[in-house]
Amino acid sequence: MSSIELFAGAGGLAMGMARAGFRHSAVVEWNSDACQTIRENRSHYAVTEQDFLLFEGDARSFDFQPYIGDVEIISGGPPCQPFSLGGKHGGNLDERDMFPTAVQAVRETKPRAFIFENVKGLLRQSFASYFEYVYLQLSYPDVVRRGGETWAEHLSRLEGLHTSGKVKPAYNVVFRLLNAADYGVPQKRERVFLVGFRADLEAQWCFPEPTHSEDELLIAKWVSGSYWDEHKVSARARPRPPEKLAKRIFQLARSLEGNQRLHRWATVRDAIAGLPDPEQPSLFPVPNHTFNPGARSYPGHTGSPMDEPAKTLKAGNHGVPGGENMLVRTDGSVRYFTVREAARIQTFPDDYVFHGSWSDTMKQLGNAVPVRLAEVVASSVSAALKEKS
Repeated sequence: MSSIELFAGAGGLAMGMARAGFRHSAVVEWNSDACQTIRENRSHYAVTEQDFLLFEGDARSFDFQPYIGDVEIISGGPPCQPFSLGGKHGGNLDERDMFPTAVQAVRETKPRAFIFENVKGLLRQSFASYFEYVYLQLSYPDVVRRGGETWAEHLSRLEGLHTSGKVKPAYNVVFRLLNAADYGVPQKRERVFLVGFRADLEAQWCFPEPTHSEDELLIAKWVSGSYWDEHKVSARARPRPPEKLAKRIFQLARSLEGNQRLHRWATVRDAIAGLPDPEQPSLFPVPNHTFNPGARSYPGHTGSPMDEPAKTLKAGNHGVPGGENMLVRTDGSVRYFTVREAARIQTFPDDYVFHGSWSDTMKQLGNAVPVRLAEVVASSVSAALKEKS
């Protein structure tokens, strides 16, 4: 099934789409280092002897015309800085808002489905009207904004059309806030997914249910002890259960029998297991696993504890990467994650090599969709489309 990937970044969503069986016709990204990363890892996006167009440039200048009627799905993560909780909160007033381009792509190519991902901040109350605007534009992509019409006026016209029932939506759209940790990603990363199916398909689809849980991690650490056994942590070296969780742990211990069990959340320790200490010389260097000195904590940005899923990896220019993209060792000291460690936290494979400086590469990773989460959502959409083939 053919696809177009917009705003590809480091390629997490694109790789998940490929793993789910979609064949990329075009991959669009403007950042040169990110494009070089994709070039150097093409095998992760294409099957043998299959190639795709890598368009290095502004998605607003990409020509969708050649793909009309020839693309099954469009996917992408429109730049999230306009809506990020860590950004300047410009929303639709921010020139980096690429949702209009996402809507244009759907309108012009008329894919059978689409998957768009964005930050949790898109659901903030201050952006509620604009989120509804995005939702309705994706539902009625052919109802184009008129010349001189403000986005608020366009929204009012779309609302009137939608409530009148006179015109059926071209796409049936659903959205949900997903936590990547609930799907096996070693990171607490909440992202909004907007998924739409062309209405004529009459596809019945829902978001995949979580496969992992925090409760199971608590049980593995503080009830059965299996987590520490897996990592060969001696009884003497194991931390004590947090007092604030004592009641919850007791309740979990009493409710084990007869309940359907999920997998436990994955942790930073799980993610970086097997990698050498980047501060020590190694006879077998690992690509992108270079120590970067100077890490320090400061209020609000204290790093990720070893035995929890990582905090959300960040990208930006407000000091966030330096204070948040850190490992907190068991003794309380901190150091930066290496690029390879951050890649594992984002579930990229170890043979995926990143191009660019540490700061640029961490920016790529901070903006990426975790590969595993992308694959879970994309596989579910793929299955629904195959049923309607």
